[in-house]
Amino acid sequence: MSKTFLEYIWLDGYQPTQELRSKVRIEDNFSGKLEDCPMWSFDGSSTLQASGGKSDCLLKPVAIFNDPERDNGFLVMTEVLNADGTPHESNHRAQIDDDGSYWFGFEQEYFLMDNQTDLPLGFPRGGFPGPQGQYYCSVGGRYTWGRDFVMEHLDLCLEAGLNVEGINQEVAPGQWEFQIFAKGAKEAGDQIWVGRYLLNRLTEKYGYYIDLHPKPVQGDWNGSGMHCNFSNEEMRTAGSKELFESICEAFRPVVEEHIAVYGAYNDLRLTGLHETQSIDKFSYGVSDRGASIRIPIYTVEHNWNGYLEDRRPASNADPYKVAGRIIKTVKSAKVVA
Repeated sequence: MSKTFLEYIWLDGYQPTQELRSKVRIEDNFSGKLEDCPMWSFDGSSTLQASGGKSDCLLKPVAIFNDPERDNGFLVMTEVLNADGTPHESNHRAQIDDDGSYWFGFEQEYFLMDNQTDLPLGFPRGGFPGPQGQYYCSVGGRYTWGRDFVMEHLDLCLEAGLNVEGINQEVAPGQWEFQIFAKGAKEAGDQIWVGRYLLNRLTEKYGYYIDLHPKPVQGDWNGSGMHCNFSNEEMRTAGSKELFESICEAFRPVVEEHIAVYGAYNDLRLTGLHETQSIDKFSYGVSDRGASIRIPIYTVEHNWNGYLEDRRPASNADPYKVAGRIIKTVKSAKVVA
């Protein structure tokens, strides 16, 4: 009789930023299929999702991936349900209204932090490294820190079956990024969360930790975002500049609604500097990394068939919330045929 490790992963009820939780279930002769992952429960009173008197919350499996660090193991992404089977208020995945045509690509930036110094890798005690400019996509020990960790994380993601499209060192020392693409808002969110899970689990053997705060280092340093690239069938095939402009304009009157779900402390990052637009302003433009929404040159060169990039989501944002809000706004766009 074979034994299988199922690591159930969920989001807790902490605010303003939810955190990952997980626990292991052992199954006999497991098929490896999502539909054979049983519902499970946990103590919601320990995760700010229930009271002690009615503490049971349910875990509904929604996606399954190989566990690259265990033989015969799987990572199971779940939604949190109330005891009666309804979505818990902290379950934002269940609220996404995806009609099946949306594709999402998230660019997840993060800082690798040293547990001994509580500073990003490359930052000396009591001081600062040289100014920005030499670190972005750099190579060599003078400007690059954490490559072994980052490459191991990439390998883990690929072995798990995540659709990682690339990695790169970012603008500040110790700052890195990985990119994930998926067809479907929920699927993209699942993969980002599992990618974050593997990222955090890996730090346990390196003596690091991950900081997703959008501005962990004050001063003349870039913050961390989770730029969101998105499209639907019409955007990919209509060949219409007017369509893209009308979608961008639909974002203008709902700036506050988007910022509300784009991550805590994002005001420290969206200042109008360091490749950002100010948090209280809205703009869009072709190839403009200082805009709220960038129209990629790819879209223009492909006869206005392509995608848009919302550059405002912070690195600590919930991809489920981000995707859900973007879909709602795109659906509200008034397009003249």
